[in-house]
Amino acid sequence: MSITTPAYAVHSPTTALVPWSLDRRVPGPKDVLIEILFCGVCHSDLHQARDEWGGSIYPMVPGHEIVGTVTAVGSEVSQWSVGDTVGVGVFVDSCRKCSACLAGEEQYCEDGLSGTYNSMARDGSSVNYGGYSTQITVDEAYVVSVPAGIPLERAAPLLCAGITTYSPLRYFGVKPGDEVAIVGLGGLGHMGVKFAKAMGARVTVLSHSPGKAEAAKELGADDFIATGEPSAFEANKNRFDFILDTVSADHAYDDYLRLLRLNGKMVLVGLPNPTPVGAFALVGKRRTLAGSMIGGIRETQEMLNFCAEKGIGADVEVISIEDINDAYERMLKSDVRYRFVIDLASLKTA
Repeated sequence: MSITTPAYAVHSPTTALVPWSLDRRVPGPKDVLIEILFCGVCHSDLHQARDEWGGSIYPMVPGHEIVGTVTAVGSEVSQWSVGDTVGVGVFVDSCRKCSACLAGEEQYCEDGLSGTYNSMARDGSSVNYGGYSTQITVDEAYVVSVPAGIPLERAAPLLCAGITTYSPLRYFGVKPGDEVAIVGLGGLGHMGVKFAKAMGARVTVLSHSPGKAEAAKELGADDFIATGEPSAFEANKNRFDFILDTVSADHAYDDYLRLLRLNGKMVLVGLPNPTPVGAFALVGKRRTLAGSMIGGIRETQEMLNFCAEKGIGADVEVISIEDINDAYERMLKSDVRYRFVIDLASLKTA
């Protein structure tokens, strides 16, 4: 038995997203059924829809920034009740047995996590479909609570863009008074500015687009550096305690590493093509270059609670599902401030 669910899907790397219908599983004993209200549009949706990372599974229903309402629960569900406002992020299952899973770091599951979409379920035979749809069935352990006070459309991108930037800032110990630089001011970068500022840091945005200076200040940044200026890197060397690099376009890591002080840390959350790193940029000041990927369920809930406490939400442009293909083209031009979010209402009435 299954639940027929309206959705939008892409059927090949070169075709547009179109209306489709999929079958969701009826909630098992530990499952919850969620009516999807809003779903954020992540740049990785576009990459996977167009098979730019390889291994895409078609037909594909993207979407892993999901906010909605619980409409049914399994007989053994203990964490959730019908009517709860909840979220689902980048993954919907993991092995639950490895050291990472047991530590609440499911995103680093040694057996590989099960993505919310474009991924096989743990049974090895069924495909996971994402949030460009009207409902989703998820194991209760991979659902988070969306606290009251965060507008739901602004909460959706927190399930990916939010946790992707919050996690490294928290893990690497950004604290009040630290000099923090955020590289890039897009869907990830704008959240990095908000989180670093809320943690008490002095925040500088580094961007190749001089026109973003005013927007950076509006988000709370204390300073702005246009990286295309000839003296930008030399004038700011040895300045920062921490750099969060959100950029997925090719750029020279060494230039940014030299902006770090002694024992400074630079953490990558963007995914550019392979970039060479010179040893001298690291060893001279005992600098650290690291990477970070989303966050576990525990930390995602911590992040949402932090957002509710600090009044943080993503800056979004709400669209209907019928506009999703135009949104993809606009994303390629960086024509969004700073995240598209789909209101699924029209799909429910189609």
